[in-house]
Amino acid sequence: MANLATSQTPTPLSKAKTTRRIWIDLLRPHTLTASFIPVLIGTMLSVVFLDTIQISYGLFFAFLLLCMCLQTATNIYNEYFDYVKGLDTAESVGNGGTIVRYGVSPKTVRNIGHFCMTASLLLGLYICSQTSWILLILGLLSMGIAYLYTGGPKPIAYTPFGEIFAGFFMGILIINIAFFIQTGNVIWETLVASLPSFILIGLILTGNSIRDIKEDTRGGRKTLAILLGKERSVLFLKVMFTLTFLITAGFALTQTVPWIYLLTLLAVPKAIQACNGFLGKEQPADMMPGMIAIAQTYTLYGLLFSLCLLLSYFLH
Repeated sequence: MANLATSQTPTPLSKAKTTRRIWIDLLRPHTLTASFIPVLIGTMLSVVFLDTIQISYGLFFAFLLLCMCLQTATNIYNEYFDYVKGLDTAESVGNGGTIVRYGVSPKTVRNIGHFCMTASLLLGLYICSQTSWILLILGLLSMGIAYLYTGGPKPIAYTPFGEIFAGFFMGILIINIAFFIQTGNVIWETLVASLPSFILIGLILTGNSIRDIKEDTRGGRKTLAILLGKERSVLFLKVMFTLTFLITAGFALTQTVPWIYLLTLLAVPKAIQACNGFLGKEQPADMMPGMIAIAQTYTLYGLLFSLCLLLSYFLH
């Protein structure tokens, strides 16, 4: 694909758009709950497993910062490579716009991504030194996926498998590593408990892809949303949201977990709002509320699930 981005003239910085605001847009801190929630769930699972609230806060915050750095690096590489491949324009919805709208050097953006990646590596080495060096293999694999999501000759983001990679690495893997660094174990219960996170994090990608169907199609991507089409993609959202809540409700109804876990169903209205946010909408900007609501659904679900874990510890 020709590098269309080289012909774009960045919009001059406006006085209203401060430097601080530009960097906040690049780092996208509002998306970092997708890192915080899995770490929190995994840690709360360790509280129930160990039957003690005395966790290693040093390892908790080190791993939380690692995950945030890695997610931020992924976001920044996405910004950089979408520019290089000519996908982002000043009118694109959802991207930080640091390069195409505000004239920040692509090299600077790329180097910030490298810095975040290096920070995550150093934090990972510290965690490995305190737990197990086996984690280094998983960490290096995660770093590779973060880069290859939009980088490399065949980016993951250009395929229908983005949801699977995001759900596995940010959902299942983060939760179970957070559990492991506190307990030194991995048990099947934590793998099962991470399935809702696997689904919901994947759906955040689906919502993003639904919004960007037209732009991604022009850019040669073959995302799941493009393959399904908009209507079936929204139906996919509904089915997967339903499956998520059925999993948790099923645990409670079969007495696998206490009834208190039904509190997670309080996130259902937000999931409904997310699906409705795409109905009858054609312009990407009009679909932003639906996409935001998907992320909020996961945040609310994760907080409720973590609360249930903590309450079950105190009430057992």
